[in-house]
Amino acid sequence: MQNFSRFFREFRVPKRNEMEQALRSFSKTQWLVWYIFFVIFTGSTLLLLQHINNNFMVPIPSDEGTIVEGVVGTPRFVNPLLAVSDSEKDLAALVYSGLMRKSGDGELIPDLAESYTISNDGLTYTFILRSNATFHDNTPVTADDIIYTISMAKDPLLKSPKKLNWEGVLATKVDDHTITFTLKQPFASFLENTTLGILPSHIWKNVPVEEFNFSDFNVKAIGSGPYEISKITKKSSGIPDSYEFVPFKNFTLGRPHILHFTIKFYPNEGDLLKGYRNGEVDQIDAVTGSEARALEDDGYNVETTVLPRIFALFFNQSQSTIFTDKNVVKAFTMAIDKSQIVTTALSGYGVAIDSPVPKNILGAAADTTDSTITPATTSTEEANTLLDKAGWKVGADGIRQKTDAKKKVVRLAFSLATGDTPELKQSAELIKADLEKVGAQVDLKVFGIGDLNQNVIRPRKYDALFFGEIVNHESDLFAFWHSSQRTDPGLNIALYTNAKADKLLESAGDTINPDTRKEKYAQFENIIRQDMPAIFIYSPKLVYVTTPQLNGLDISHVSIQSERFSDIYKWYVQTDRVWKIFAH
Repeated sequence: MQNFSRFFREFRVPKRNEMEQALRSFSKTQWLVWYIFFVIFTGSTLLLLQHINNNFMVPIPSDEGTIVEGVVGTPRFVNPLLAVSDSEKDLAALVYSGLMRKSGDGELIPDLAESYTISNDGLTYTFILRSNATFHDNTPVTADDIIYTISMAKDPLLKSPKKLNWEGVLATKVDDHTITFTLKQPFASFLENTTLGILPSHIWKNVPVEEFNFSDFNVKAIGSGPYEISKITKKSSGIPDSYEFVPFKNFTLGRPHILHFTIKFYPNEGDLLKGYRNGEVDQIDAVTGSEARALEDDGYNVETTVLPRIFALFFNQSQSTIFTDKNVVKAFTMAIDKSQIVTTALSGYGVAIDSPVPKNILGAAADTTDSTITPATTSTEEANTLLDKAGWKVGADGIRQKTDAKKKVVRLAFSLATGDTPELKQSAELIKADLEKVGAQVDLKVFGIGDLNQNVIRPRKYDALFFGEIVNHESDLFAFWHSSQRTDPGLNIALYTNAKADKLLESAGDTINPDTRKEKYAQFENIIRQDMPAIFIYSPKLVYVTTPQLNGLDISHVSIQSERFSDIYKWYVQTDRVWKIFAH
């Protein structure tokens, strides 16, 4: 200790001239050693600091970048109450917000709403608005805007496609930031209706309903969504060529990261693909499976997800009695090669199915079904054996026939109707070929989609129909399978009747508990499998061709194309690095 004390008493900083004298005394070898030591020390210090810095830094989305997306169609209405086409729904999804928003993982989360509560009887929903929610013109969002939007949705003169969602619902303003919705009976899917985009009443309330469709606010739209319109470019004909968007800084869920987002419109898929390959746009969606396969083979970034759309062979037992024989339907199910249809007609962009309930709608429903009921495997040989045992004998012309209880000879012959689109037509042709292998005579009839809907489906004039059902919500299952919906304008195109199935659909719609609801739909699935009113063929995939730089995209639970924008405020194409403490 004494030596240390003596050292510090005698220690002093050398003077400048002493330092210079010492440095001049260095030999060349000493200078070289000093330089080496200095470089090693400096380099080691910098590497250590970089290592420490990297350990404390994380990448975060950068608020910059541009994306141009191409879509097919010419929008007329940027209005959630009037949007019908895919291009219109795309624009509305960017511009407008609802009380709730469907997130990328399929969950419903509050958007304009800060919170909500549901009464014990499931009849009253109370929403509290966020106090900082505003429209793009900085006007606060209030209960008046919610009440106005719902009233217009219900207005019979407007004929909004959202009208059915709000019939029988009483919307009441409690105060400027509180609204209640009162239902006549519990409705499990009601919360999904509250994703409807909210109109600014201070802009629209002076527009008469008779002039609603012609207002400029349907073009230069103002909402409260993640993006606001910055520019509209038009062709010489006056038709919109593109919409340009910038982030809405006051968006309730956080300002979007991508600074410039543009949607460019094309008249058809051919022009869309040409524009994409020429570099006019960075992203495109809704291309056919064959085109998606070509793009993927060429190295483009293709994102996919299975859509809740059920394509099936529906039987009209009232018009063709051969389908009352379950052995016929079982044999047909064995004979149809669903995987081959997916591979050929959809170029692999789809999945084979055996249920009317999309799995991404109910999730666990598939896991709770009766394990004794399994989908039939494809086997022409087994199908022929089954028909032989059921008394369907092959006639001289190769067509099977059977003598019924009235001693009348019935041929295994029927007509198959479908729409004149490449995927529908090719799928129906493959079904026809498979069924002819087991002795059926299939008269394929292809109609234009408009003609098919108006003159075939609505009056139920078909023996069998190959067509698709879009199941956006659980409640759609009621429309497609309840016996009350067998005739037009109902959508039960299988003309299916089963009292137990009806009760399950009715009670499931009234059940708020999700686990109980899934059990009911699982029981409904089992009944459908036993009754076999249709053969379920495939669900197609949504194809979304994106820029490789895009991050934050989640389309795993998309049910309609516009829902790909549900999480657009999370998208980013570039990153910054910041210390962890500044990352949130």
